[in-house]
Amino acid sequence: MDSLNSTHSVPSIVHPPFFFINGFYNIPHVKYYYIFLLFVYVVTVLGNSFVMVIICTEHSFHTPKYLAIFNLAVADLCESTALIPNLIATFLFDSQYISFNACIANMFFVFFFSFMESLTLTVLAYDRFVAICLPLRYHTIITNTTMAVILTVVWLYNAVFLISTVALITRLSFCKSIVVRSFFCDHGPIFRLACNDNSANDVMAYVNVVLFLYIPFILTVLSYVFITSALFKIATWEGRFKALKTCSSHLILVAIYYLPIIGSYMAAQHFTLHPNARIINGSLSFAIPPMLNPVIYVLNTEEIKECTKQIYRRKKVTAHERNIKIKK
Repeated sequence: MDSLNSTHSVPSIVHPPFFFINGFYNIPHVKYYYIFLLFVYVVTVLGNSFVMVIICTEHSFHTPKYLAIFNLAVADLCESTALIPNLIATFLFDSQYISFNACIANMFFVFFFSFMESLTLTVLAYDRFVAICLPLRYHTIITNTTMAVILTVVWLYNAVFLISTVALITRLSFCKSIVVRSFFCDHGPIFRLACNDNSANDVMAYVNVVLFLYIPFILTVLSYVFITSALFKIATWEGRFKALKTCSSHLILVAIYYLPIIGSYMAAQHFTLHPNARIINGSLSFAIPPMLNPVIYVLNTEEIKECTKQIYRRKKVTAHERNIKIKK
């Protein structure tokens, strides 16, 4: 009877109390890199907070396009906050152990907000497609309500797949190693540590790459194919340049976000990357776009530049008036 029970017993799932985040391999003066990431994080917080405050306070920015830009700023800020402070605490202060539950939460939030950036860039591509290819119908098709619905669907779509991805990690047993060969609780390096069947996790990893990177990137490229076709129908070069200028910020953001990430995925499929090269490329791919996004929008978008100048002038006038009152 005992042997029968043991034969049909379900093997228990083994979750370690913690993981060890391995990080870099023997790089001298690596702490300076973490200090650089701290600088990147400070700029990211200031830049994205500035964009969010301007969009919230200025009534002229309460439009569908800027609703999507606000969503991008939220995703940038949250993704950096989920990644960089933990990374700095882990390596700059030699605290490389992380509990199992904290590791799962870190994985979810880093990927959730990184994928949110990808999806929001696709939404902005759709906005530019309608604005240039269907200009007379833009305000009918793209309304604040429509954009709010699109962004809500994007959040739900992202959440469903990321929750499923993380839930599959919890069914794995870790009885071999607890050393994560990455700079955070990365999905691939963790599920490959499992000693039971991880094929579902491997499939989900490919599904996520396709759904959140390749398909959004292809849709964005297709939108610009149609935009380019529409630009050639504009009679004057001045008109073409003016229309293209409205897309310049978005095009730069797309290049900054997608090219390093897709490049690293393709390189990993065809070449054996040194762990240090993979970690540096991965950490910069996660950290740099959120820092540059608000800077690019402030510098390349006329409305934001004008608004920034007006705020500066108002503060300058207020300071001048205050100094006059003090002198009196």
